[in-house]
Amino acid sequence: MNKVILMGRLTRDPEVRYSAGDNSLAIARYTLAVDRRFKRDGEATADFISCVAFGRAAEFAEKYFRQGIKIAISGRIQTGSYTNREGQKVYTTEVVVEDQEFAESKASSDSYHGGNFGGPASAPSAPTAGGSGSADGFMNIPDGIDEDLPFN
Repeated sequence: MNKVILMGRLTRDPEVRYSAGDNSLAIARYTLAVDRRFKRDGEATADFISCVAFGRAAEFAEKYFRQGIKIAISGRIQTGSYTNREGQKVYTTEVVVEDQEFAESKASSDSYHGGNFGGPASAPSAPTAGGSGSADGFMNIPDGIDEDLPFN
């Protein structure tokens, strides 16, 4: 089985290209900085993982992903090789993205980056039900409501 699950921050905006031909296909490439669990000499370390997404996933990445946002992806590892201009064989390893999603709220992401990714103006956040939202973007559940839930 070849299955990879990663969570990390984009090191830069995705690079998106479109294939040639009548049915052009979007291809997005980006790098995730994935923190390691253990620190080396007291300092955090990260692995930088190359990722590639195709089709709608690539179009989504182009539209919504920006440097520094935290995302979670799943996919498969793909290896390959090519000969560079100097005639040397170069080996590649990348994750082919099958699923990708945001791994933090917009508010958390904005606070991490001072509010702006350098992209288009952000849309206003959606109102919470009854105006009782909390700072983390989740609705506060009033006391006693759990008695009305059908799966209790």
